[in-house]
Amino acid sequence: MKPDAWWREPRWHAAAFLALAAALNYADRAALSSVLPALRAEFILTDAQLGLLGSLFLWSYAVGSPLAGIFADRWSRRKLVVASLVLWSAVTALTGAASGFAVLLALRGGLGLAECLYLPAATALLADHHGPATRGRAMSIHSVGLNFGVVIGGAFAGYLADHFGWRLGFWVLGGGGIVLAVASPLVLRDGPPLAQRTTAPRAPLVQVLRYLAGVPSYHVLLAKAMLAGVGVWIFLNWLPLYFREAFDMTLGGAGFAGTFMLQISTVLGIAAGGWISDRAAARGTRHRMLVQGLSYLAAAPFLLLFLTRPGFTVVAVAVSAFSFFRGLGQANENPTLCEVMPARFRSTAIGLMNTGATAAGGLGVLMAGVLKSAFGLNAIFAGISLLFVVAGLALLLAYRAWIARDIARAQAEDARH
Repeated sequence: MKPDAWWREPRWHAAAFLALAAALNYADRAALSSVLPALRAEFILTDAQLGLLGSLFLWSYAVGSPLAGIFADRWSRRKLVVASLVLWSAVTALTGAASGFAVLLALRGGLGLAECLYLPAATALLADHHGPATRGRAMSIHSVGLNFGVVIGGAFAGYLADHFGWRLGFWVLGGGGIVLAVASPLVLRDGPPLAQRTTAPRAPLVQVLRYLAGVPSYHVLLAKAMLAGVGVWIFLNWLPLYFREAFDMTLGGAGFAGTFMLQISTVLGIAAGGWISDRAAARGTRHRMLVQGLSYLAAAPFLLLFLTRPGFTVVAVAVSAFSFFRGLGQANENPTLCEVMPARFRSTAIGLMNTGATAAGGLGVLMAGVLKSAFGLNAIFAGISLLFVVAGLALLLAYRAWIARDIARAQAEDARH
C-alpha cells in the first residue's frame, strides 16, 4: 500500500495548527508594544510605567508556567492548548476596552496567566507526534509561527492605531483566536503517548524535580533561556518605541520596523536551523546543542554596532544579523530539551524554563525603562551582546561535558516507562 503524502499525516496537521496558534499567541502579547506611544498619550504614562506593562505580563507568565508544565504532563495536551487559546483571546479582546492604567495592568497580568498554559503543552505535543528524525523541522515550523506572530501583532496593531485608534487591533486579534479555537477539533489530536501518561502511575512532583535537578544539560538550557530572555524581551518591548523616537516614524511604521526587521531574520534563521538541527542530530542528537552554542556566539557581536549611534541602515544590519543567528540557535532549543528529558517530564521542564526566561525578561524590560533616560536604548541594546556570549559559552561547555550522559539517562528512563 502506498503511504500517504506527508501533508496528509496527522502529525503535520498538528504542526500547522500549532504554528497558527503560536502566531496568535505572540501577536496578542506583542500588539501592546506597537501602541505604547498612544497609551502614553491617552493615559499620561511614564517610561517606567510602560516598562511595567511589559514586565507584569512576563512575571505573571513566569508564575503560572510551572503549574502549566505539570498539568500538561498529566492531562490532555490538546485540551490545554485550546483552553489557553480561548482564555488569552478573551483577555486580548477585553484589552481593547481598557479604561485606564490599572485596568491595563490587570489585563496584562491575566494575559500572562492565560498564555502560559500554551507553550509547555504545545511543545510537548509536537514531541509526542514527531520523533528525532522530524522533531527539529516540526518545532521550527512552530517557532516560525511564534516569530511571525510578533510581526503580525506589531505591524497590524500599529497600523490600526494610526487609522482607527489603538483599541481595534485588540478586538480583531481576540476574535481571530476564538475562531481558531472553534476550528481546532478538525485538525488537532493528542499524540500517541497520551494513553501511557494518563494510565501509568504519575510520578510525584518531588520525584520529577529531583530528576530535573540531576540533569546538568537542563541547568545550562535554563540559564541560557534566562540570559537570552532578558535580551529578546527588551528588544520586543522597546524596539518599536526606539524607531518612533530615533527616526520619527508613524505608529504603524515603527511597529512594522520594530517587529518585521527583528522577526523576519529570526524566521529565516529558524527555518535554516530546523533543517541543520535534524541533519546534525542524524550524526548524534547531542550535536543540536553544539549548533545552538555556536549560533549564539555568532549573534552577539552585531549588537555592538549600536554603540556607534547608528543610522537606520546600520540598525537594520545589526538587528537582522543578530536575529538570524539567534533564530538558528533557537531552532535547536526545544529539540535539545526533548532529547535530555524523558517524555513524561518534558512539559514540566519546559514550564520551568519558561518561568526562568520570562521572569528574567520581565526584569530586563523594567530595568530598560528605568535606565532609558540615563543611558539610552543604544547602550542598552549593545549590552545584550554580553548575555549572548555567556549563553553560547555555557552551551559549548554542556556539549563537551554532560549532554551525552544526560541523553542516555533520558532514553533509559523512557525505556522503563
